[in-house]
Amino acid sequence: MAQILAKDVCAVVLAGGMGSRMGGVDKGLQTLRGKALAHHAIDRLTHQSAGAPGQIAINANRNALTYANWGFPVWEDDIEGFAGPLAGFATALAHCAHPEFPYLLTVPCDSPVFPLDLLERLSQALASNKADIAVASAPEPNQRGETQLRTQPVFCLMRTALLPSLNHFLTQRGRKVDAWTSQHQTVEVAFNLPHDDPQAFFNANTLAQLQSLENP
Repeated sequence: MAQILAKDVCAVVLAGGMGSRMGGVDKGLQTLRGKALAHHAIDRLTHQSAGAPGQIAINANRNALTYANWGFPVWEDDIEGFAGPLAGFATALAHCAHPEFPYLLTVPCDSPVFPLDLLERLSQALASNKADIAVASAPEPNQRGETQLRTQPVFCLMRTALLPSLNHFLTQRGRKVDAWTSQHQTVEVAFNLPHDDPQAFFNANTLAQLQSLENP
């Protein structure tokens, strides 16, 4: 089994959304404990157990200069109109899809405590299954209050060779992450071990949810 090294991975923080459930603010720049949400994501990437990715970048469609001041590349969607996370995927793939970075890791800007072994476990699963994409899943309560595994589709590790496939999907006006990943050999990686933080994939969609993270 060929090992996937962190230096071969380009990671992107997805901060290009409209933030509609936060009143249209730039979600990545909202602060948690004095630090912007997107910066929390960068810190988690930098301290991954597998090592920091070979490159870390930010996908943003607003406030590019503010993000750029952090010292990381900022990539704006090629598709106009806040077209969703797949547009961010495609933008990142277009920037890093060359031999230096055969893999892309995506994380959202609004989940500031995602696992520090995210890259390690996704890469192990992708390599051992000879898959194209590895997607995280985590326990969440359903409408009946029962706990079940639910995919976290924006926490993805994928081969950068998938760019032509994604571009074609987007030209057909496809927008759902699951609909695209289902076209490829995808492995789901469950983060439900006893040591896993049950709140690791909690995402702050609203200001109230962001406030709840201030006092865990």
